[in-house]
Amino acid sequence: MNMGPIEEARWLNILTCHRELLVSRLRSIQCILDNLLACGFFCEEDVEIVQRTTTKTNQVRKILELVQCKGEETCEYFIYIIYKVCDAYIDLQPWLKEINYSPSRDVMGMNVVNTDPISRYCEKLRHEMSRDTCFIMSYGQREETRLEELYTDTLMELLNDCNESLGFMESLDEFLGDHGAFNPQGETIYVVGDAGVGKSILLQKLQNLWSKKELQTEAIFFFKFRCRMFSIFKDREEISLRDLLFKYNCYPDHDPDNEVFDYIQRFPEKVIFTFDGYDEIQEELNILNVPEVMSPDDKAHPLQLLISLLSGKLLKGSKKVLTARTGIEIQSRVIRKKLALRGFLPSHLKTYINLHFKEQEHRDLISAQLDASPHLSSLCSTPLFCWIVFKSFRHLDTMHDSFHLPETCITITDIFLLLCEVFLSRSVLPAAALLKKRTRCASDTFKKGLRPLAAFAKLALQGMETRHFIYSEEEIAECGLTDEDLLLGFLRPVSEYDAIGSPPAFEFLHITLQSFLAAFALVLDEQAGPSSILKFFTECSRKTQSSCLPSGFCIDPKEKEPFETNEHLQYTNLFLCGLTSKAHTGLMDYLMSPVVLKKKRALLKSYLSTSVKSHVHGLPQYDREGIKKVHVLPGFLWILRCICETGSKEIAQMTARGIAAGHIKLNFCNIFSGDCIALNFVLQHCVKPLGLEMDNNNISDYGVMQLKPCLCNIKEVRLSVNYLSDSSIEVLAEELCKHKVVEILGLYNNFITDVGAKLVAQIIEECPKLRIVKIGKNKITADGGKHLARAIQKSGSIFDLGMWGNTIGDEGAEAFAEALRHHPRLTNLSLSANGITSVGGRFLAEALKENTVLRIFWLVQNELNDDAAPHLAELVQENTGLSHLWLINNQFTVKGIRHLATALTHNTALKEISLKGNQLSEEEEKQFVADRRLRFH
Repeated sequence: MNMGPIEEARWLNILTCHRELLVSRLRSIQCILDNLLACGFFCEEDVEIVQRTTTKTNQVRKILELVQCKGEETCEYFIYIIYKVCDAYIDLQPWLKEINYSPSRDVMGMNVVNTDPISRYCEKLRHEMSRDTCFIMSYGQREETRLEELYTDTLMELLNDCNESLGFMESLDEFLGDHGAFNPQGETIYVVGDAGVGKSILLQKLQNLWSKKELQTEAIFFFKFRCRMFSIFKDREEISLRDLLFKYNCYPDHDPDNEVFDYIQRFPEKVIFTFDGYDEIQEELNILNVPEVMSPDDKAHPLQLLISLLSGKLLKGSKKVLTARTGIEIQSRVIRKKLALRGFLPSHLKTYINLHFKEQEHRDLISAQLDASPHLSSLCSTPLFCWIVFKSFRHLDTMHDSFHLPETCITITDIFLLLCEVFLSRSVLPAAALLKKRTRCASDTFKKGLRPLAAFAKLALQGMETRHFIYSEEEIAECGLTDEDLLLGFLRPVSEYDAIGSPPAFEFLHITLQSFLAAFALVLDEQAGPSSILKFFTECSRKTQSSCLPSGFCIDPKEKEPFETNEHLQYTNLFLCGLTSKAHTGLMDYLMSPVVLKKKRALLKSYLSTSVKSHVHGLPQYDREGIKKVHVLPGFLWILRCICETGSKEIAQMTARGIAAGHIKLNFCNIFSGDCIALNFVLQHCVKPLGLEMDNNNISDYGVMQLKPCLCNIKEVRLSVNYLSDSSIEVLAEELCKHKVVEILGLYNNFITDVGAKLVAQIIEECPKLRIVKIGKNKITADGGKHLARAIQKSGSIFDLGMWGNTIGDEGAEAFAEALRHHPRLTNLSLSANGITSVGGRFLAEALKENTVLRIFWLVQNELNDDAAPHLAELVQENTGLSHLWLINNQFTVKGIRHLATALTHNTALKEISLKGNQLSEEEEKQFVADRRLRFH
């Protein structure tokens, strides 16, 4: 069938009709010209005519004139280029939908090559990002491991703006999405975590996924920065945003019209930034107080550009990911969502072992040694420490006969000594010796490698004193380091801080390693007086203390906690305690004067003793229910860590004696499993029973194992929100049932299943002093509920049980009904959010008619409806002594409420029935205003 003239000129007519729209929105012409030329629709003369035209809009007009002159096929191919190169012509994609464009079979056979500067820059960025992120640097410049072969997820917890948990991130596919976002106006994803917990490697994984187009995002540009880079600029140095992006990532190719940066400004939502290590920036910045840059064309100090990007003053709409150590707070108005990295759970550690060790023999050996050493397992929950231990094992196992991990109480100092031994073993052994098995002698390795070790230590100390983390070749040479020394692994080259063509720069493998080496330098220095060893203790002690509370409770945000903002200095102090401890006397005496070492040890011990007395005396105390309680401050936690690192039983006993309170609060103190080693080191020396409150921390199963020796004397165990599994409950059951002193057990919001519930039931049955149990928001079903109910039935001491947020259902409710029927002691019970229907409600109501002790009963957020109302009404009418009945967020209608209202007229003891969130309208609620004990709001 022949086409009419209108149909034959369809594409030409479309271009004519929409000419002005195309002129105004078509910005990139190079790709159009290249493809029209390559396919023979344009000749070289046509291209020259267009390029001789002065302005961009006139160039587009000229292209349209030439295309339309060359006929319908050329017009369709012109539109097809816009269709295929959608990134470059994003402004015209809505127009293609408007004209219902669908390419014909003929045009689809034609080739389109994307030569657009924007698309080419995107591909260049992906290529560069892939090259930079596909390997994990291992030991300096000698060994590399592919990221995908070793990366292991850690526990990633979502937090709100008050640092309260919103659950966990299951996959990196959710990272940039809306899951967990608490502030839609914010643009920054804030990732916090302790030293070595995996913040940098997480960013590397995200960058690598983006480079392979596997990250769930539509962003086509990804710019990565290390925050410490911003501290290398001079005070008066200024740079434009364009140069900051391109100079420290990569420049676009063939972009004479600056189309890439223009695109970034127009479509910031297509851009992702990562800024790693906000805590390392020298200047203490407050986002609200730093002068902001309003225009992307203005030059400013890079720190101003950073703050303006984070606050959304520049490139508003772009996605930013910012990492920092735990405790570093930024203004919540810029945060879209917040993630806290919590390290390895046992399941993560098992995965990491399997990735590290390909031989089953090694996997079994490592697993056995970790199981036999709770101290080591606790430390290995921190990915950096785990990586050091595993890498050291592999290296030293190849060099020495039957190398085993330390079986005694291993400390963080031991871990970094192990790393240094590996580094130094590369220089002290000839190449041929590396092929042989030989007897290991760590002292000999350190002695032979003392020259480079002392030089690296000197460099680290100089950086720590000036808060300097990047070193030039000149600075390195001035410390006596050679090119061969650089290959040992202490330092690694960095390029992201340098402009193209700048001299090489270096940084320590990890800032915690720099802290360790700085401590080594202070110990080794025999020229300075012994008191020089206290320089960083003194600096930290000048700072203001703050309490371990959620950010919403901070008294004065201007008063910075030194042990948060200067954590690397605190690690240096920690390592000083470890290196001067008696456990390492044999090694250090081999490297320096024993007399000087003894003086420094004595001075440090004296300082710690004085600090302990001062801290214990200054801890906030208050009386509650006749018990003196003390709230521990972060500074005191660091003191405990230092005491543990010294291994001094004498100081530990003195500290325990100084704790006069009968209850210690450590809530929201960011305690991880390794800290439990330090806590136990001191608390095991307490003579009188003690209450220990450690809710909302990160102790995990490994931490509970560390607390095992001191549980004999703990009468109040509060471990809610601590990522505990049934393994922890097994430890608690063994110890608490053995000593029978526990009075309060708090295990809310952990990972406890029916297996753990059975063990908690055992504790309830066998501990005659146990009064309060909180085990809500776990994973307990009807089976676990039955065990708990039977235990409650047998207990004559328990009066308060919290089960909110499990799934015991009607079957579990029936078991609790039997437990309640004649219980002599239980006054408070919550079975809220447990999937209980009216069937379970009937069981509970019938049983409670025979109970005269229960006063507070919560059935909030269940599935109770009007079928349960008559039974609950009978309970109310019995006037058993129940004072508070909460039925919030159930399914009662006005019909069911009438039953309760009628029954309430016969009850004088009941103070309230809370019915908020049921199925009543405001008009229906007005029927019950006469009795204020029925509460709907």
